[in-house]
Amino acid sequence: MLKYLLSLFSVDLAVDLGTANTLIYTQEEGVVLREPSVVAINTVNRSVEAVGMSAYAMVGKTPDYIQVIRPMRDGVIADFEAAERMISDFVGRVLGRRRWAAPRMVVGIPLGVTPVERRAVRDSILKARASEAFLVDQPLAAAVGANLDITGPDGVCVVDIGGGTTDVAVISLSGIAAGASIRAAGDRFTRCIQDHMRQQHGLLVGERTAEEIKIRIGSAGPLPESLEMDVRGRHVQRMIPCTLTVSDSDIRAGLNQPVQELVSAVRGVLERTEPELSADLVANGITLTGGGAMLKGLPELISEETLLEVKVAADPLDCVVRGAGRMLEHLDLLQRVSRRL
Repeated sequence: MLKYLLSLFSVDLAVDLGTANTLIYTQEEGVVLREPSVVAINTVNRSVEAVGMSAYAMVGKTPDYIQVIRPMRDGVIADFEAAERMISDFVGRVLGRRRWAAPRMVVGIPLGVTPVERRAVRDSILKARASEAFLVDQPLAAAVGANLDITGPDGVCVVDIGGGTTDVAVISLSGIAAGASIRAAGDRFTRCIQDHMRQQHGLLVGERTAEEIKIRIGSAGPLPESLEMDVRGRHVQRMIPCTLTVSDSDIRAGLNQPVQELVSAVRGVLERTEPELSADLVANGITLTGGGAMLKGLPELISEETLLEVKVAADPLDCVVRGAGRMLEHLDLLQRVSRRL
């Protein structure tokens, strides 16, 4: 009863609880928080040393008694305690002086999560003072955030490439007609770059360096102009710091496997789509959302493989949280599409 009364005077929140980043949206201000999904824990007394950006800055640089944790893995909670602390910290920042409030929260979740994984997300959100928790499939939220009409009979296709998972969905009448979720996503791209640098060049690079390589010169297909980048790391055999110049074509070879898995997943979903919806996609094409959508050459590659028009949504990083936030303004739609527990 107390949570219900507090919710009447609270602000509702939409949350994109991502493997790489967590975003929070309010109806009044839009996206109000954008932080890495990282927590730094003191292993001696179990206290929280840092959360979000300040914790991410510690990656690969901590003393033995501090452990940097990513509570989310493949789009779901891998460390319940760390996730609870992270979410509570982020929500507390957003609520500010209204820490007494008990908001309703809408959270995007990947396709194919198990009931146990859904319950873990629900429990973490409720422990962060939520009065109600609504769980929405990420492709549905991403489609709404990309200004696509998911309520009509015309089919639309969304490929949401997050940090932990890529969700592919053909959507019609507020539901998913065909879909798939795979782990070929942003974090996998980063790990493949690290593996490639170690195996092909004998250079050990950290997660943050591999992420920078991906953003600056990573690509899914040939680029109009060749790109190069100086990469610093540690030589595998000599065990000393060194610098190596790599090109976009070199990094593209390291990204080939996860990129091909992503393209195969898109083709697989299209093959399972009913003919009438397939006809709609000829006109509506495919919309890419999520951070991975910004990988150079990816729209062109998917278009070449599917013979459909492929476009990247405006502000692809914000589509899921923005779509979930818009559902707060249309409670009838939220009730239809959410997995309310």
